[in-house]
Amino acid sequence: MIRVGITGQSGFVGTHLFNHLGLFKEEFSRIPFRDEFFSDNKILKDFISSCDVIVHLAAMNRHGDPRVIYDTNIMLVKQLISAMEETGSNPHVIFSSSTQEDKDNFYGRSKREGRQLLADWAMRNHAKFTGLIIPNVFGPFGNPYYNSVIATFSHQLTHAEVPKIDVNGHVNLIYVDELVDIILRTIRDKTHDPVLKVPGTYEIFVSEILELLIDYKERYFEKGIIPSFRNPFEINLFNTFRSYVDLKKHFPFQLTPHSDQRGTFVEVIKLGSGGQVSFSTTKPGITRGNHFHTRKVERFVVIKGNASIQLRRIGTDEVLIFELDGERPSFVDMPVWYTHTITNIGRDELYTIFWVNELYDPNNPDTYFEPVE
Repeated sequence: MIRVGITGQSGFVGTHLFNHLGLFKEEFSRIPFRDEFFSDNKILKDFISSCDVIVHLAAMNRHGDPRVIYDTNIMLVKQLISAMEETGSNPHVIFSSSTQEDKDNFYGRSKREGRQLLADWAMRNHAKFTGLIIPNVFGPFGNPYYNSVIATFSHQLTHAEVPKIDVNGHVNLIYVDELVDIILRTIRDKTHDPVLKVPGTYEIFVSEILELLIDYKERYFEKGIIPSFRNPFEINLFNTFRSYVDLKKHFPFQLTPHSDQRGTFVEVIKLGSGGQVSFSTTKPGITRGNHFHTRKVERFVVIKGNASIQLRRIGTDEVLIFELDGERPSFVDMPVWYTHTITNIGRDELYTIFWVNELYDPNNPDTYFEPVE
């Protein structure tokens, strides 16, 4: 069992890494970290002494005074080194640096010099150290106006704001799950390189990103249409975009019945993607689900009966509850990293249509069981 601690655990990358580690409970033990640990040297030393691996993500990215960014990030590195030396601890330290190391700004300098300080510590103490040089990271649940332009655009488009391109730069991107996979491989790897340049997965202009996100807004957010996905980047971008949708206001998404003397016709799933459509009946009082996905796009459509759909984001306590009635056909989409259930709360059998964007693969099901409540 490898004991892993993450400074900056509550941040964007830290949250994703912490959650992914939780998928491998027999391999990793997660040592909890809170930002306040840096304010109490005793607690910080207890944390460090409990870890075989420390992934140092805690850092300041933005501030009105760039000098504060530099001073804060260097201070955090020095506190970490001091605590490790005081406790005689030699954990494998993985440091998240940035491609901005090459730029002459205070943030880039703090990352470059912080990485060197940790490399020097590792050399003095015969410890294992890996400095990751990371490009721009995007993914679900990032902070708008802070983590990435994709987070900002997605928030604006789903909250009645108008995005604006300041500089139409050509950006080198990596999806947060891809970065987490690299960190996990680095933890598992018995050999190491003190510097690992993480390759970007996608290169694209900011204007092209915004064009795709506007399409998601017009087709998915406003009309409920699942867009077509030409490559993994577009699936990852779509899952990022929909993480900014206010679920409480957006769902259930009402469908339009077309009725005449013959009966009723309802268009339940409009899509530009393939995938798999399933149909189920559920007896009264029965619950399906209690699992979550990390990449799949999934839709539940109730066409007959009464259902309660519950969702809870992994790592949080709030449970969202949506009640759907087949007399008013509607759907709820399952965001990534939300464990979910559907329960028949009516007296009659419940009829539900399920759609997912990929065929079921028993060797890679992307289905992780966790109770909603």
